[in-house]
Order: sequence, then structure tokens, then C-alpha cells
Amino acid sequence: MSIKNSDYRDNDAALHLIGCILKKPSLLENDGIYFFNEEDFLNDMHKVVFGAVYNLYQTGAQNITLQAIENYLESKPKSKAIYDANGGAQWVENVKEQSELLNFDHYYNTIKKLTLLRAYDAIGVDVSKFYPIPSDILDSSDIVEEKRKYFESLTVDDIANEIEIMIENVRAHYAEENVYEGAVLLGDKVSDILASLEKLPDVGLPLHDQFTNAAVRGARLGKFYIRSAATGIGKSRSMVADACQMACSEIYSTTHGKWIKNGKKQPVLFISTEQDIQEITTMALAFLSAVNEEHILRNEYYSTEELERVQYAAKLLQSSPLYVEELPDFNMKDIENTIKRNLRQHAIQYVFLDYIHSSMKILEEISRRSAGMRLREDNVLFMISVSLKDICTKFNIFIMSATQLNADYQTSDTPDQNLLRGAKAIADKVDAGMILLELTDNDREKLSQLTPSLELSREPNIKMSIYKNRGGECNKCYIWMYADKGTCRFEGIFVTDWKYNPITLTPLTIEVDDNNEL
Repeated sequence: MSIKNSDYRDNDAALHLIGCILKKPSLLENDGIYFFNEEDFLNDMHKVVFGAVYNLYQTGAQNITLQAIENYLESKPKSKAIYDANGGAQWVENVKEQSELLNFDHYYNTIKKLTLLRAYDAIGVDVSKFYPIPSDILDSSDIVEEKRKYFESLTVDDIANEIEIMIENVRAHYAEENVYEGAVLLGDKVSDILASLEKLPDVGLPLHDQFTNAAVRGARLGKFYIRSAATGIGKSRSMVADACQMACSEIYSTTHGKWIKNGKKQPVLFISTEQDIQEITTMALAFLSAVNEEHILRNEYYSTEELERVQYAAKLLQSSPLYVEELPDFNMKDIENTIKRNLRQHAIQYVFLDYIHSSMKILEEISRRSAGMRLREDNVLFMISVSLKDICTKFNIFIMSATQLNADYQTSDTPDQNLLRGAKAIADKVDAGMILLELTDNDREKLSQLTPSLELSREPNIKMSIYKNRGGECNKCYIWMYADKGTCRFEGIFVTDWKYNPITLTPLTIEVDDNNEL
């Protein structure tokens, strides 16, 4: 794609940028702070000098002298001719002398914004509102000044977001049917609804635990679940397990002592805000193979059979549509863009966002939207929750996320949204709200009186409170579980209400066949 439209250029900024790099070549370090490519420069001399410095630095040169540049160009006759025709050594010395390192970020951001505008212009998007172009001079100097001030006030992300909104508005107006039909008789739709449910019951893909599936009817499209927990209880581990349950075609069964089929693989996106790729990978391998993650991390397997299971799990992962993106510092636009990109590229419908929390980038985004007003953290977290639910509805996808808990979780007899750290209002928009909790001394005392009559195969070591459950079978209840955190497996055993009265809930097995039918 050519993005050379000279309407969007700033020669002075380009000269100062090159001068700063000549003074301090380490600005070219690939450390994630600055990014350069050949499309950032339009002028041939700019391209030649920048290209020479860039390539010299990438091959190990730390102090890039004029002699080093000229020696490099000797083997490139065309570039050397451009260099000589534009004053060569004198040009380089002038540019270097006139640049100011303290202003580098300003020059860099100007150039990157202009590169972005040229890229959008090249595919036919009108971006003239963002930067004064030659035709503006014929209209009014006020227009030129107004556009220049507007351009200076924006970041690269601001421009990209505004253009995306422009495109989305066009799509919504002309490409998406959004016709208001007015009120309808409820009975007019009943036959269609019953026929639809007969063909496809309102049940989503299976989560790992069958009791949870029975309570919330699986991972239903268009729904937003949160499963919160204190640090170290298993928020991310349980989500990795659910993601693998949906994306992988086989899982090792310790009950049967063999690999079992798991239905058709589904494209799944895991957005990580804390764990890196290696951490997520080893958790996934542990879950699939039922081999303790510590054995994998230490490369110390109890048996050859364990090693073979992990190796087989690795092959499963390589062929599974489980996509991971790391967003350690994010705002809501980043999350939405990440989801939309994976919808387009990978047709994902199931998303796991491992942790809802405020960040500097979110605070900056919301501050801009609210004209600089300072919002409390609970307002910010509520807005994140609203945005995630809107994304679920807009794209008809399933999202599960999590939050931390406040200190009250250690003593509360009603483990509901009031335990969510930062804002109980996060739960207002969720379709299912759950909290993973460790057992207390009171739990153990109550269970000692209850469990003999239940004839359990194993004792629970964790409980999951369900405090909100739109359309689900039970609410304000505990699913008592056995959690093997080493293999990321959380198995429901029985169910009670919050007062420890048993509730009859039949574990639900949701199967997906090769035709993607539930």
C-alpha cells in the first residue's frame, strides 16, 4: 500500500527527528517505546540518511559518525547520488546541529500522526479535518491555524479512534439494518421462539465444571459473566481451564485414564492483563494433560506417561484455535479493538478477559471523555462493566472476566457484589456473578454435620458463590468444589444455599458435535 500523499507532511519535524537520531542513535533501540519504518519519511534525502543510520545501528554501531554513514553509502550508488546531490556531509552536520533532543517526542509524535493520516488517505478515507492541506490556504488562514491546533492536541490513538468512529457511524447508517418497527404483539413471536428453542436450546458452550453449567446454562452468546476471587484463589486458572474446554478437541480424563473427545473446537480469545504467554501456556498444558504445572515448569515428570501426556497436550494446543493477546496497560478502546480484530481475523465468539481493573490508560481515556473531570474508581470500573456488556450485545459474543475482592470477603455471610473491590456496581450489568472463596472454619464445621449424609467421593476445598444469575437455575447459592490448582481443574461436588441447606442441582453435560450443534 502506498501512503506517500505529500499533503500530509512536515519537513521540519522530519529534519529535527533525523537530527536527534544522529545525536543519539540509541533512540532506534527496539525497546517498545519508539517504532520507525520507511513510510515515516517522504523526502529521498531523509530516507537515505535515516536508512543509513538505522541499518548501521541495527548491525551494532553505537557511535555513528559522518564517516560511517558515507562508508555505508559507498556500496549503494543510487543512495550515494541522492546524498551528494543534497549537500552530503554539510546537510548531515546542519541537521544534527539544529536539532534539540528535548523536543524529540514532539517531532516523533508529529511524524507518526502524519504517517497514520497518509495511510488512511491511501485507502480513501477523508482525513483532511485533522491537518491543514494546501487547498486550505486558499480558503482562510484561520482554517489553517485551527486545524494545526487541533492536530497538535491529538495523539496517534486519538486520531485512529476518531477515524474508527467515523467509519463505524457510516457502517451503522448504511450497512446495518436498524429499522424501528414499533410495538409488536408478544404472541406474534411465540411460535418462532419455540421453534428456535426446539432446534437450539438456550444453552451455551460448556464451561469446565458441570455444576456451573447446570447453574448458568453454559457460556451463552450475548452474555457477560464475572467470576471474582481474592489473590491466589484461581481467577486466571479457572478461566484458562474454561478457554481450553471450548477451544481444544481432547482433554485427559483422570477418571477414565485416557484422552476423551471434547466436541468441535471453537475459536476463543484470552486477553491477558497480568500473565505472560508462557504462564498461560503452562497452565493450559497442565489443564489438558492433568499433569501438575510444577512438574512442567521444573521439567521433572513423575513418569514417562506424564511426559507423554504433556507432549500430546502441546500438539493439541498447536492445532487449537485458542488465541492470546497481552494487554498489561489498556483502555476500553483497546479491548474493543482487540475483540473486533479477532472477530474479523479468527471469527472468535468466546472471550476471556482475565482481570477488570483501572489503569493509567483507562483513567486518561475517561478523563478525555469527561472533559477532564476526575471520576472515582467505582465510576470507572462501572463504566468498564457497561462497555463489556455492550460489546457482548453488539457482537453477540460471550465474555467472562474477573475482579479482586475487598477485605470483607473473609467474614461475610452473604458473598455477593458487595465484596467486589472498587465497585459493587460492576455487577449491575453482568448476567452471571460468581465468587470463588476459600473454606472458613465455620464452613468446615457446618459441612462436618452435612457431608456424611451426602456420601461424597471427595471433600470440597473451595466454594463458589453465585450471587446473580439471570435466567439461571439457582441463585444465592454455593457450589462446593474440589480445586486442584496445579492442573487448573475445579470440580463441583454438591450445592447448598448460603445457609448450608442442600439444593438439588443435576450436573449438566453440554456436548458439541462436529456440526457445531449443542
